[in-house]
Amino acid sequence: MSKLTRFSVAPLATMTRRLADVASGRAAPDLVIRDARVLSTYSERILTDREIWVAGGRIAAVKPAGTHKGWAKAFYDAKGGLVGPGLVDPHIHIESSMVTACAYAEAALLNGTTTIFCDSHEIGNVMDVAGVEAMLEDAREAPLSIFLTVPSTVPATSAELETAGGDLTADKIAALFDKWPEAVALGEKMDFVPVTMGDERSHAILAAALERGRPVSGHVYGREFVAAYAASGVTDTHEAIDREIADDMLEAGIWLFLRGGPPTTPWHSLPQAIKTITELGASPKRVAVCTDDRDADDLMAFGLDWVVREAVKAGMKPETAWSMGSLHGATRFGRDGEIGGMGGGRRADLVLMTDDLEPVSTWYGGELVVDNKKITPLLDAALSDRYRYPEAAYHTVKLPKALKLTPDLPAAPGILHAIRTELPGIVLGHERIEIQPANDWQTLFDRHGLCFVTVVERHGKSAGNVAHGVLSNFALKQGAVASSVGHDSHNIIIAGTNEADMQLALDTIAATQGGVCVVANGEVRAKVALPIAGLLSDKRVTEVAEESKVLKKAWEEAGCTIPYMGFNLIPLSVIPEIRITDKGLVLVPEMAIQTLFEAA
Repeated sequence: MSKLTRFSVAPLATMTRRLADVASGRAAPDLVIRDARVLSTYSERILTDREIWVAGGRIAAVKPAGTHKGWAKAFYDAKGGLVGPGLVDPHIHIESSMVTACAYAEAALLNGTTTIFCDSHEIGNVMDVAGVEAMLEDAREAPLSIFLTVPSTVPATSAELETAGGDLTADKIAALFDKWPEAVALGEKMDFVPVTMGDERSHAILAAALERGRPVSGHVYGREFVAAYAASGVTDTHEAIDREIADDMLEAGIWLFLRGGPPTTPWHSLPQAIKTITELGASPKRVAVCTDDRDADDLMAFGLDWVVREAVKAGMKPETAWSMGSLHGATRFGRDGEIGGMGGGRRADLVLMTDDLEPVSTWYGGELVVDNKKITPLLDAALSDRYRYPEAAYHTVKLPKALKLTPDLPAAPGILHAIRTELPGIVLGHERIEIQPANDWQTLFDRHGLCFVTVVERHGKSAGNVAHGVLSNFALKQGAVASSVGHDSHNIIIAGTNEADMQLALDTIAATQGGVCVVANGEVRAKVALPIAGLLSDKRVTEVAEESKVLKKAWEEAGCTIPYMGFNLIPLSVIPEIRITDKGLVLVPEMAIQTLFEAA
């Protein structure tokens, strides 16, 4: 998919004669990887004493060791190491990494991942079609194979419940499919309640994909929704949180993408969902693994290779686990003739790894881009010349000058409707707190363990919508934390203990046109600037990873009980039980606005 000539691989249709000549010994390979053990994802076996012949960026053949007797342009001695196909991540969000697609490629290749299927609904929520197309242009220049699952749920709910910057209708989605060959599927259909209830708009979007023969990706919570969801044309999901719903999904014909993530985040459901295989006896043939969301720091340390190893810990054979991380994802999207295995004619996307499945070296299209866990000069040069987003992408935070970020103090006894956070941070509880009048908010907070939470509309589409709420169990000690990555409309979400620090957090984000920050006592303790659509940094992934480490340390020191990526989900008004958007508190699945305070 890359426009970078150095990494281009010719279509197989133009390569068949050359590959046949090389495989038959009539022509010399460009590269021979010697003395390798091959991890076959086709037979799920380790094949010993092999060598791999590469020509034109594709695999010509895998032969017994010592078969090649002639001249090749280059040789690589695997020294008995294990070589497998590059990993294929079937569901990720580039924006969650806080870096561009070009920058994302560095971490992916270091982790042995050579192909990703991304859903760019974050930038779609901010910039509509223009944002999706900018990311596609970015992806085309990245030294990585990047396919798009077209954002399906922008906005996630109706305009009555939140304000988004984008509105991807069925017609716009159809046009993206028709224009961009990289658009291979419909992205996760997040509004699963409207889908199962027969909502007209939701089903028109499904039809735009199904009429073009594109598969539909899903996002669903609750076993009661699975049958109707599958009947609506959804054929994969990454949201299985336990073995029972995972089993229901498999039997309904839905591919499972087992999501693995750092255990302190909301993205580590693999250990429970994989039990449909290890305890209930399901076949893994329609099961893949994915990463979904990673910040820049976690992307470096917890890549798809880490998820594969987690599958091994959960009971999978290493050969099966690697297949779940490569061939299975490729097969789900009909790309197994190109990637995911080491058959003749496939792209020479290869990984040399340890016996513990830790990547050591990576080839992308037959080019060595990572050697001994370090990027090569070839890759470094490509990463240093990244795509520049359109100027409009750097001006997406549009705020009125004066905003009140805290609610009025209740003057009478009544019920305060609080959002209760719990690890891992996906589902949020609705807590009804009986309160008596107090002289100030801090008194109420001390009594009930609360802090403010506020969402500010930042797309310039309202007169400055600000919604006030309170968080229970968030445990913020002092100051404020804020983010312009409030899913899914990506308005600004702020939690705090006082108006002044919350204002400073908002001003900090506005000054950099997006970001995440921690402030206390009138001082910015840590921040990551995200000037591209309020979602992405324009720096290399290694730089952003270091900034993220500092931010997470400050976040923990502030006392927050859920990590900032979980915090970003608090406005996601399609997941139970209660959320907050720029329009107010939203009850889910009722999809109704709830006032913050009700007098007795």
